[in-house]
Amino acid sequence: MTPAKRGSKRIGYIRVSSLDQNAERQLDGVDLDKRFTDKASGRDTKRPQLQNALEYLREGDVLVVHAMDRLARNLDDLRKIVLGLTGRGVSVEFEKEQLTFTGEDSAMSNLLLSVMGAFAEFERSLIKERQREGIALAKRKRVYKGRKPSLTGERVAELRRRVLAGEKKAALAREFGISRETLYSYVPARISRLS
Repeated sequence: MTPAKRGSKRIGYIRVSSLDQNAERQLDGVDLDKRFTDKASGRDTKRPQLQNALEYLREGDVLVVHAMDRLARNLDDLRKIVLGLTGRGVSVEFEKEQLTFTGEDSAMSNLLLSVMGAFAEFERSLIKERQREGIALAKRKRVYKGRKPSLTGERVAELRRRVLAGEKKAALAREFGISRETLYSYVPARISRLS
């Protein structure tokens, strides 16, 4: 069953990588009918609000994204999302790059999507490489302290107690603002198995 067509809407998609990043800076001042915001890594496209946005969009709508790397971190995912949406009659606008894709794009537009997406992926790789080099240098100088813990000792104790009490780990991870992987790093396997 095809969803009913409605009037054209401008839908914003915002993604920040961590809980302390400011989502308000993205698409600030952009006129939108609805916003979807993920506070998640862009390493894959299995983000809840991205999936909700993709399901919400209808023919004639416009998906507005601050920058290509906010939608996808690699060229394959970016092309898949953009081409999938434009194939459904949804336009995709990238504010930072000042590019709009409509599905009626020329060969030059498709080339731009690939080139700009590849640059975004390349830039992300350079950032990660510089980060690794900086950490290695700091470790050699013995000044690297590592990442600040997500939870205080008191919160870790509360988390462990609640896991032992049998509360669902996915719900606890959401409540504590951590990933499931982080939860498992705080909750030893023997405690996890007891629940």
